[in-house]
Formats: sequence, C-alpha cells, structure tokens
Amino acid sequence: MATSFDPGLSPGMVITGKWKQGSYRIDRLLGEGANGKVYLVEHHRGQYALKVGSDAVDLQSEVNVLQSLALQTKGSAESFLVEVDDFQHPDGRTYPFYVMRYVRGMLLADYLEREGSDWFPLVGFHLLGKLANLHEAGWVFGDLKMENVLVADYGRSQLVDYGGVTAVGKSVRQFTEIYDRGYWSAGSRKADAGYDLFSFAVLFIQLFERRRFSQLVHTLLPQNRVPEELLKLVRTNTTLSPLEEWFSRAFAGEFASTREAAAAWQLQLHQSGIKRRSAPAPRWMKRLFIASALLLTITIILMIRVGM
Repeated sequence: MATSFDPGLSPGMVITGKWKQGSYRIDRLLGEGANGKVYLVEHHRGQYALKVGSDAVDLQSEVNVLQSLALQTKGSAESFLVEVDDFQHPDGRTYPFYVMRYVRGMLLADYLEREGSDWFPLVGFHLLGKLANLHEAGWVFGDLKMENVLVADYGRSQLVDYGGVTAVGKSVRQFTEIYDRGYWSAGSRKADAGYDLFSFAVLFIQLFERRRFSQLVHTLLPQNRVPEELLKLVRTNTTLSPLEEWFSRAFAGEFASTREAAAAWQLQLHQSGIKRRSAPAPRWMKRLFIASALLLTITIILMIRVGM
C-alpha cells in the first residue's frame, strides 16, 4: 500500500537523534508502507534500516512489538530493534523513527526464481517458525504478503515491516485485501494465529499460480469468493497439490497453533515424498573434512611403509 507521507529525506542527508544523539546517513529508500518509509542508513557500526513514521503513536505500536519480541527471544537474532528516537528536520518538523538491523535478502518470488521452486518447502517452514515466535509473544502480523517477506541464504525467511502487527484479540490494523480471510468469506478480521496462516496459504498460491489467481480475484463476485475456489488452484498445481490437506486446514482455521501448523507442514511434506531442502554444510566444515581425510590417508600410507 503506497503512502503520501514524505519526510523529505534524500541520499547523503544525515539525521541525528534528538535524545540519544545517534547519527545516521541516508543511503537509499528501501520501501514504504501505510504509516512511514524505511531507509538504508550508514552508521559507524555498519548498515541499518531506519523507519521514519508519520505518527508517533502509530510508530510506537511497532516499537512495542519489537520490544516484546526482544524480551521473548532474549537478545537472539530474532530481535533486531536497535534504537528509538526523534529527529528534527531542517524545516523545523519533528519525526519519530526507529532503527533496525538491516536484513539482507531477496523478495520471496525472486529467491525461488533464482534458486528453484524445490526450496519452497524449507522457506515455508522457516516462515511458519517466524510467525510462531510472533504469535507466542501475543501478536499477529496482519499484513502478511510477498512484499513483507525477505529470504536470505539457505531459505532463511524474515518478516519485514511490522506496520500491520496487531495484539491478539484486537481488530487487524492493516491488511491487503487479497490475503485477508474476510475478503474470502472465511472468517473475521480479529487478530489470531489463524488469520496469519490464512494469509500464508494465499501467499503461496499467488506465488505459484499468479495468472490464475489474478483472474480469480478479478472475475469472482463477492458472494462467490470462498476458500474452495482457492483450493481448486492448489489441487491442479503440481507443486502445491501434495499439501492440499494442509491448505484446507489453514483455510478452515483448524490448526490450534502455528507450531502445530509448522509440524503438520513438515509431516505432510514427508508423507508426500517431497524432500525438504536443508542448509548445506559451511565451507570450513567441508575443508576440515577434506583435511582430515587427507591426514588419515597419509597416516595409513606411513603405517604401511613402517610395517614393510
């Protein structure tokens, strides 16, 4: 969703926090949402993502989410909130901002196009894990869509842009219609784990059936927009059809939790015979194995010679 909010920041500008005095040089615009813009910035400790908000109260809700995740994960890689502050623009206006770790990765569609669709089971499993962490902390992502998922090496998924995150039990703050279960007459817009799981399912259907999914969205009358229409696309797609039962349960809201959904995802892939990609061994481990094998070979040769 585009926004008309423009804080007037351009590459090369340096903004300094009003309270904590942290300085950040603008590199480029990374993206924008309904309540602000995100920039890649340079700091003396490296590169970060900085989000400038149009409303302090609105931005604070995102900060609250990130802080609660930080407490839940106790400083692990999942928590990436770095700093929260305000800055004063040269024109006199004051804007709130927060700084996050810069997540290096590719958009989901680009990653699978480059690496191949056989990576999708692993990417999906990682993404379900991220959603489970969020849900267990008491939040629902809400605006889950392809633009808000980045994928790094070995299929590691990361959620970005927490502008739509909503406390469990509240009405979803931001959503994109085609991923919304209310749009598909499949439930309310009350924030719960099932809401995100529904969006997750639609996301992968759109990913692998882009043309037919678009036709469905543009031709179905509102009264005919039901999950069964989405399941028809799953059944006729060779990549998705082995997971038909999982998609059906996600659309019906039958998973008790996201952890259960992740376990079912893994189990159904195993039962269908689809191999789930795993991260390759790091280079140092491969080199160590080669060196060990070489040393063992030399030792055996020397022992044979001594014995002779």
